Amino acid sequence: MSLRLSARLIAAALFFCPLCPVDAGSSNSLLDITPDGQRLLVANADNGSVTVIDALTNKALGEIAVGDKPEGVAWIGNGPLAVVTVYNEDIVAFVDTNRGRVVEKLRVSDEPYGIVVTKDGSRAYVTHEYPGVVSEIDLGRRQVLREMKAGERVRGLAFSPDEKRLYVTEFYTGVLIALDRETGTIVDRWTGHSSDNLCRNVVVHPRRPKAYLPHIRSKIEVIDGRGSIFPQLSICDLTPPNGQKRRTSFGMDTYNGVYVVTNPWEAALSPDGKRLYTIYAGTNDMNISEVVDDDYKEIKRVGSAVRIGQNPRAVRVSPDGKKVYIANTLDFDVTVHDAGSMERLARIPVCPPPKSPEWVRGKILFSTANRPLTSRRWIACASCHPDGHSDGRVWQNPEGLRKTPALMGLAHTHPLHWSADRDEVQDFEYTIRGRLMQGPGLLRGPLKPKVGFEPIELSEDLAGRSPDLDALAVYCNSFEFTLSPHIPAPGKLSVAAERGRKLFFCEAVGCAKCHSGPYYTDSTLKKPFHLHDVGTGKDDPSEKIGPKYDTPTLLGVYRTAPYLHHGKAQTLRDVLTTCNPGDKHGKTSHLQPQEIDDLVAFLKSLPYELPPKETPNTVKYRYRKEDKQRVQ
Repeated sequence: MSLRLSARLIAAALFFCPLCPVDAGSSNSLLDITPDGQRLLVANADNGSVTVIDALTNKALGEIAVGDKPEGVAWIGNGPLAVVTVYNEDIVAFVDTNRGRVVEKLRVSDEPYGIVVTKDGSRAYVTHEYPGVVSEIDLGRRQVLREMKAGERVRGLAFSPDEKRLYVTEFYTGVLIALDRETGTIVDRWTGHSSDNLCRNVVVHPRRPKAYLPHIRSKIEVIDGRGSIFPQLSICDLTPPNGQKRRTSFGMDTYNGVYVVTNPWEAALSPDGKRLYTIYAGTNDMNISEVVDDDYKEIKRVGSAVRIGQNPRAVRVSPDGKKVYIANTLDFDVTVHDAGSMERLARIPVCPPPKSPEWVRGKILFSTANRPLTSRRWIACASCHPDGHSDGRVWQNPEGLRKTPALMGLAHTHPLHWSADRDEVQDFEYTIRGRLMQGPGLLRGPLKPKVGFEPIELSEDLAGRSPDLDALAVYCNSFEFTLSPHIPAPGKLSVAAERGRKLFFCEAVGCAKCHSGPYYTDSTLKKPFHLHDVGTGKDDPSEKIGPKYDTPTLLGVYRTAPYLHHGKAQTLRDVLTTCNPGDKHGKTSHLQPQEIDDLVAFLKSLPYELPPKETPNTVKYRYRKEDKQRVQ
């Protein structure tokens, strides 16, 4: 044995406990199983609930309301207590599963996502996406002990087997970050490709110093159904050879031969670390892989991709390694499979479908890369707009550089696109049939053909002609804002933000001339549209449509960097200063540095109160609570 290899093995032995099995709750997930294997807990994000399951009888014991958009669950020991992150309400809910209710709601930082609990049940750790921190919670006293800076937009979270380190993933970059639990500091990081994108989950091997990260790659310079977005699995050496941080990425689009899988969401390891299960939310598939202990090949496919339920978003392996549990979020069930053959042993309904049948159908269409949305299974709407958010990318579209917008408030801010070349969500039939998705479409019959960059979509009325297109519109128009974390209380502004508000509405600055109304935009469906030349049209040599653009809403602008249609402004300060040299985007050149700070403080505070659910510009095809129907 070489000295170099011996040193690596010693380092691994010092860091990892070689006899530790994978603990079910050691990585973040919508699904968790108790260490004794007797109970499951699954988060129903769209229903605002969790469901408790008896794993011995494969029966649901009850659904418990926890709050708006639960994104992570973890048992405290063998229960009956569990903890749940509630993303839209900024809380961690303590759930007594025997009593069937929430016993405490702990206020935490913004956008809590992943959660893991130590084996002794004393501490929980939570990733917070927007602030980019990990919070540590004392589970006995039910209080936040500290927050640790952990990167940008963090989601995935896992313990090392000895629980001395936390491994965290950045959502938009797929970067893996190691935090020392004792000091709360970043001690290592593994950077992949610049195209790495949308990484929600990480799992760590129980014996070998390896971390596994499912994610996608977004190749922003290509707008084509076969060259834009790719499914990936990155494997990081946690105690790498030769002292080099090594990260290997595997293209899962070719892993199954010519069978394409889309949108890797989560992975799970068998307790002995010999098998890796990877689920794909866009094509309803799963791969089983043998973990190869060679530091080169890493994984070997076992059989073909397995077809599973609709929009799978969580996978867990039972503590004895004999069963695999999958949360199929748009079948609203958990399925139980034999870990070896993947034969389905049971289907457990966990909740009724939420909202309305149209909304559910719309989300299915939005989430899938199968027909009729695509013909080649590479891309879903959710690949760029995950759960209505942006992918954080600026794409080289045929018409020029375009930053991916979030969909929050879409029902009230039509027309669509930066260039206002679409006036209804149903117009995305052109995208479905186009180069990007290459699908047969949701509407029967031909469309008016595109000629160059003429907005032919504005003259093609598609609403009401296809139930599926209308359902897609209902879903896309359903996303709402949450209050900004940069406010002292609902409806209140800080002293600096209050000064900034006065500047924003000041005639001499002029922000409110275009960013007007409750959604801070003058967008309107009345023609002619309100488009504006704010001096950015010549910044991009590839621009084909500008220089006038639609006014984006400023609600939620604190979390949507980069800014402007071409994404060249990295910060809100840049929008007001370096990217506004001619004072065409508001008159800001005369403002003092402190005044710019105050204006930025106000922008970050939006929304400090929730906007109305109905305006003169609100569209017809949207979800309303009065439309709510349970699908039987």
